[in-house]
Amino acid sequence: MQWIIEEQIMQRCFDLARRGMGQASPNPLVGAVLVHDGRIIGEGYHEKFGGPHAEVNALASVAVNDRPLIRQGTLYVSLEPCCIYGKTPPCTNLILEHGIRRVVVSCLDPSPEVNGRGIAALRKAGIDVKTGVLEALGKLLISPRRTFTCEKRPHIILKWAETSNGFMAPLKNTPFWISNVYSRRIVHRWRMEADAILVGAGTAISDNPELNNRYYYGKSPLRIVIDPTCTLPPHLHLFDGSAPTLLVHKKGLERQALQKPSVSPITADTLAEMLEALHKRSVGILLVEGGPATLGHFIREGFWDEARVITSAVQVLPEGRRPPSLPVRHAQEFYLGSDRIRYYYPLPPR
Repeated sequence: MQWIIEEQIMQRCFDLARRGMGQASPNPLVGAVLVHDGRIIGEGYHEKFGGPHAEVNALASVAVNDRPLIRQGTLYVSLEPCCIYGKTPPCTNLILEHGIRRVVVSCLDPSPEVNGRGIAALRKAGIDVKTGVLEALGKLLISPRRTFTCEKRPHIILKWAETSNGFMAPLKNTPFWISNVYSRRIVHRWRMEADAILVGAGTAISDNPELNNRYYYGKSPLRIVIDPTCTLPPHLHLFDGSAPTLLVHKKGLERQALQKPSVSPITADTLAEMLEALHKRSVGILLVEGGPATLGHFIREGFWDEARVITSAVQVLPEGRRPPSLPVRHAQEFYLGSDRIRYYYPLPPR
């Protein structure tokens, strides 16, 4: 029965880790639980980028009366403890300093500078380390970090809504609400969890979106608009100064870009160049809410890691613009009232 108990505790690590959504990126979501004789005596998670790691917070949470039990406890962590100096000291050193003799880990840290070295350091010091507990779920939890560190670009989430008969928008390119109030709220949660949100020039003109978080608690993301020729009008919400906005334009148009109010320009002739620039700005998670052309561009270039498609059971358009097609079947789905939400993931490389 020990494996069942270990999985339950690791699931608690995952639940704790998710509390860092919207704050920890581009660092990974990590949760940690310290257990002594079947009792949780400490727990914590990585709360925000640049702040203490999950292991630090878990050990700091142990009550004074329980601190003598730390050495005999087992530390459960959803991700391999780090072994490098970054914004904070290595967590492997912290574990050794507290004399913890057993550590249970879900998955290895994919960061090239870690990737098993933390586990090796602990085992070399004589600590009993077990890995692979709910490993698939652990890897899914830190997939944005894997993309950021291994592919040197943001983790890209495509999102759109479509009617029951398969249209994204009217032909005249005018605003048309498709999703219901429950789906709109979860979309704003996705915005809170992302570092940045992107649309193309067509969506900026037709919808004049604010691209902020209004229906969920937490921060609003960085706003990004692709305006290759710098022709968007200055009266749009994206240029109102209420939130930081990046304007992506072609080379040679730097002067025109700087004439737009309340924006920071990014010069990029390709998606790859833009994503490289966003990586340098520490954008770990990018939510793309553009129209069919922008979404299709990301799909054709292979720059997507998730797609979230909302389908209304009640909204219908007699004609309109079709959404882009995805080369895979959906991996999961759930319902919010009359809306169905499906998640898609690209096929792993062979």
